[in-house]
Amino acid sequence: MEFETVIGLEIHAQLKTKSKIFCGCSTEFGAPPNTHTCQICLGMPGVLPVLNKKVVEYAIKMGLATDSTINTFNQFARKNYFYPDLPKGYQTSQFDLPIVEFGNVEIEVDGKQKVIGITRMHMEEDAGKLVHDDREPFSHVDLNRTGTPLLEIVSEPDMRSPEEAYAYLRKLHAILRYLDICDGNMQEGSFRCDANISLRPVGQEELGTRTELKNMNSFKNVQAALEYEVRRQRDILLDGGEITQETLLWDPDRNRTESMRSKEEAHDYRYFPCPDLIPIVIEESWIEEIRKTLPELPDARKARFITEYELPGYDAAILTGSRELADFFEDTVKSGAEAKKASNWIMTEFMRELKGAEVTTCKITAGQLGALLKMVEDGTISGKIAKIVFLEMMESGKDPAVVVEEKNLVQVSDQGELLAFVQEIIAANPGQAEDFKNGKTKLMGYFVGQLMQKTKGRANPKVANELFSRELSK
Repeated sequence: MEFETVIGLEIHAQLKTKSKIFCGCSTEFGAPPNTHTCQICLGMPGVLPVLNKKVVEYAIKMGLATDSTINTFNQFARKNYFYPDLPKGYQTSQFDLPIVEFGNVEIEVDGKQKVIGITRMHMEEDAGKLVHDDREPFSHVDLNRTGTPLLEIVSEPDMRSPEEAYAYLRKLHAILRYLDICDGNMQEGSFRCDANISLRPVGQEELGTRTELKNMNSFKNVQAALEYEVRRQRDILLDGGEITQETLLWDPDRNRTESMRSKEEAHDYRYFPCPDLIPIVIEESWIEEIRKTLPELPDARKARFITEYELPGYDAAILTGSRELADFFEDTVKSGAEAKKASNWIMTEFMRELKGAEVTTCKITAGQLGALLKMVEDGTISGKIAKIVFLEMMESGKDPAVVVEEKNLVQVSDQGELLAFVQEIIAANPGQAEDFKNGKTKLMGYFVGQLMQKTKGRANPKVANELFSRELSK
């Protein structure tokens, strides 16, 4: 029997406000436990929340960026459940009247485009965090994160493979970063993903029994967890078993899922309108003001890179994957570098040395990279030397001209200076010289390589080829 995979994602994006959603406490990450708290976010009796207007603005921005409907009338609800890091015993969220509904984003997998629907987006407060003690059987409660504003983005069950889920997750992450409303840091928990996955026989309309995956703190883990769950569910169904609806945790060390609890349904949370917050009424004029502030988004920027810079679609997709990388590329080109060469360098040498770190942490500027590429173009240094210079620049942050001067790496183009080396190499390799004369012209690479070794990579390759051609023809 053939099965079809059905995947839907629930993404929690922590919004980049300076203060929490209902109080003035700081949202800064990494403070000592329980220092960014007050009576409101601790849920003390008698306190009243006040909605942070910036949270509403950011939710509208994300709705506009995903071609969604902005509900001008929406309201908060109480989601009731009990957990040690939820001090009020309920979470202030949205339920039947969310701020955003009916959106979509376009993804690309294996060269094919697909539209993924967005069911809803709603504002809510985050819970706290349990810190488990490795030495003793205790867990400590840190409530600094309690009340931090979240935007929960719920997709339609439109994804049919872990690869599609990965692409969708990446696309939403990029949009949030372009809008500058979420820093997207999965390690710090400011961008989190839960996945609902089920299998059904091909051709069946009814959805199969789903499981929910949690504890996935990287894009790689999301894809790996989904791939594992597809295999696990398929094996159970082929053996005639039934899938248990439950919440599963992903164990990245063992590369498998583990049962956490039975899966809750909406009625289990006993939602009801929050009596402490009045409904939100949004004026159309404010929505239009926010629309005018939207930046150029990833898809539009990718299309422009293809037409304006004549880049291949693959290059444009990589470079526009993050706003910072796209900005770095454009600034490199503005500094005088040729677009395709700048693209090649950024996608290879630059991204390799970043090792997954943020572009903003890099020691060199786009202008410095542009200056390095111009030195290659005008023949001051060779492409091989440029890679050596680049590594030093990434380490020290120095300008390319300073590195070249300090290490005496200026390319040697003077024929008189190189001729003695060329003649010496030919004399030391009579067999190869004779073979070259007899038609084995590919040996030119061998001779030029020998010269590069003697000059420590400083010989101008073009001049070297001309000299060897002339001397070997004698």
